[in-house]
Amino acid sequence: MVKSRQSLAQGLSASIAQKFIADPESVQASQTVLIQQIQLPKQQPRRYFDPDKQAQLVKSVKEHGILEPLLVRPSGSNYELVAGERLYRAAQEVGLQEIPVVIRDFDDRQALQVALIENLQREDLNPVEETEGILDLLAIELRRSREDIASILHRANHAKNRGQELEENVFLQLQTIESVLAGIGRFTAESFRTSRLPLLNLPSGILQALREGKIEFTKARAIARVKDEEQRSQLLQQAISKNLSLNEIKAVIKELTQEPELTPEKVMAQRWSEIGKRLQRSKALGDRKKKDRITKLLDEPDKLTADDE
Repeated sequence: MVKSRQSLAQGLSASIAQKFIADPESVQASQTVLIQQIQLPKQQPRRYFDPDKQAQLVKSVKEHGILEPLLVRPSGSNYELVAGERLYRAAQEVGLQEIPVVIRDFDDRQALQVALIENLQREDLNPVEETEGILDLLAIELRRSREDIASILHRANHAKNRGQELEENVFLQLQTIESVLAGIGRFTAESFRTSRLPLLNLPSGILQALREGKIEFTKARAIARVKDEEQRSQLLQQAISKNLSLNEIKAVIKELTQEPELTPEKVMAQRWSEIGKRLQRSKALGDRKKKDRITKLLDEPDKLTADDE
């Protein structure tokens, strides 16, 4: 969807407020419903829940109950959760029978959009979920795929580096991306492209550690540079278990990538190996005088090393 230049300038938060909050007809009265009437959506921005933080929330719900209503939308005779899954899970664990909710008539696109924004505004969203959430939000705004969003960002950067003008449709799409990111307030299109898109290409083990909040993304990116899979896995576990700093991780990587120091013996062996390869390609052996001389020269090291066998 290509928006007008005027609408592109609007912040995302203001847009959401106008569509869903400021319209009284879209909002039903807050009420209490049976927890069994609430079902989880098929698509959720958050995939990992920190056990310690969830345990703290469960304790709070036990002591104080649900202080903030969940956001749901009608789904047949029941309701689908839009925002507040952590509270929903905590209420289930505590054993609450009823739970306060705010009901709004969202369609599928609006529900996902609001869920993404609600999650992106929280500080505890891990970098991978945040990156995927932003991509999904941009995909909704432009009605494109994640891959298309990444392609637009790369095309814009490529054109900038070559001093070329963007095509009109790509320019408008880039403006929409900038507007959405400005509404989130954390990235520009270029900073998102360079600092977050590469995260999704990290090796699976590192990506999983990031999802679970076991390691910071700056450390994860450094570890990902280790090409050897076994060395990379060992370094990842070491970084997590010993809480290595980024500088310590870089020091280990430097040791892993350094060429081993050659001993005099290995240097000499390498020289002989290279000489042997050159002899196989050399025309010198076709010259009788040169061949005889080379043979005599080879006899000497042969005699010197014979006693070592």
